[in-house]
Amino acid sequence: MVRIKTDEVDRDNSVDKVEQILQGAMQEFLQNGYAGTSMDRVAVAAGVSKATVYSHFQDKEGLFKVLIEQLASKKNNSIFGTVPIGGEPRAVLRGIGTKALELMNSDQEHCALMRVLIGESGRFPELAQICVHAMIKPVTETLTQYLAAPELKIPDPEATARIILGALVHFHITQDVMHGRDIIPMESDRLIDALTHLITKCAD
Repeated sequence: MVRIKTDEVDRDNSVDKVEQILQGAMQEFLQNGYAGTSMDRVAVAAGVSKATVYSHFQDKEGLFKVLIEQLASKKNNSIFGTVPIGGEPRAVLRGIGTKALELMNSDQEHCALMRVLIGESGRFPELAQICVHAMIKPVTETLTQYLAAPELKIPDPEATARIILGALVHFHITQDVMHGRDIIPMESDRLIDALTHLITKCAD
């Protein structure tokens, strides 16, 4: 008979509780915004005690930070994988752009979260900084590392990475977050084709 160690059970329970809390927090942040969310409300939404929430997260900002970092990590791994980027530039850039827009456009929770971040960033600039640090910075660094390959002949890889990311995020915000799809319609393939053409011309 296999015996399960008590500390292993405690650790598994702890992981489950954290996931419950994060799911409850996401529900509350999306429904009530950052200002309207309290640790009490998160506890109710997560189905745990307030003491349990505080045992895992010191305060609301810390909870929000972990939530954003977890979401960013999952999305970045989905887009880039877990190994260094490699391959023919046109195929790589097209693949990254397509995957990124597919993930953003198909995830209504992501759209709603972006609206919360944009709406709350004036009163809570630290929230926007958490987003930039967790979501934007790692993507920029990953793209920069790939674009710095000598064969691509790109004079400023970091600025180029920010151009790519800026174009993708702008497209997502105007088309989906701000409901502009019917006002300035464009297929995502057109944007990705143009972006890929502009970047890879340097390597020709």
